[in-house]
Amino acid sequence: MVELIIPQRRRSLGGGLEIGRVLPFVKQKMVGPFIFFDHMGPLSLPKGISSTVDVRAHPHIGLSTVTYLFSGEMMHRDSLGYEQAINPREVNWMTAGKGITHSERFERARAIGDHLHGIQAWVALPFEYEEISPSFSHHADDDLPQWRANGIVGQLIAGSAYGLTANVKTLSPLFYAHLDMMTGAIAEIPDGYKERAIYIASGSVEVSGSRYGAGNMLILSASASSLRALEDSIVMLLGGEPVGPRYLYWNFVSSSEARIAQAVSDWQTGSMKLPDADDAEFIPLPEKQSIQP
Repeated sequence: MVELIIPQRRRSLGGGLEIGRVLPFVKQKMVGPFIFFDHMGPLSLPKGISSTVDVRAHPHIGLSTVTYLFSGEMMHRDSLGYEQAINPREVNWMTAGKGITHSERFERARAIGDHLHGIQAWVALPFEYEEISPSFSHHADDDLPQWRANGIVGQLIAGSAYGLTANVKTLSPLFYAHLDMMTGAIAEIPDGYKERAIYIASGSVEVSGSRYGAGNMLILSASASSLRALEDSIVMLLGGEPVGPRYLYWNFVSSSEARIAQAVSDWQTGSMKLPDADDAEFIPLPEKQSIQP
């Protein structure tokens, strides 16, 4: 059964880029280690779009960012020197650890126009890994197991589920999967994890006899075992083992409030390296923020 419904809350990131914020939610801060979940688009980006729509350089600590697209292209650049375009059904996995900065830009859209639709999630790092050295990896094709059966095209983005394991380095038990479901298709929900959720990116599904539409995350009980597509739908399945409570302040995640304060100071004083191509352009610390446990 469904224990909680979390509707996306539309947010503008400026420059015409709008997202649907799902996690964190006041009644559900995390799902397993997933502490942040944004639905990007769907949004048409015309040729020649202003650079104000880009996500300028910004910092992270204590988490991994997971970028996954249904359509469109984004260009990732980070302070480790990586520059990597991400396309549909690929994964950019960036582990911030003790600190990293990156930008995400829409250079293809600027050149020829594009249609952006995807998900950005954050995975909180276990306590013993919060201060590891930052890293970045890109995954596609054989790294991400795919399957087709009974009206479903599935892809495992990270972790283990459906008897498969993605070749993406994770630091705690989790699963993250993308299902394209035809009308009437029935999908099993992975079990064996303490916390699980479904996010309906498009279409509508039935769980335990009730209908749920696009833009909703469903927090599941241990008894939930399957879902049925009521129309052609894009569904994300996610979950894992909890890593404990975390403080969240802007782009920083940590089990320590003092560590958050240090990261804030580091960003304000300019002591965190920016991506080489972004030295003159970055996002300043927002004025109105609060540290949330």
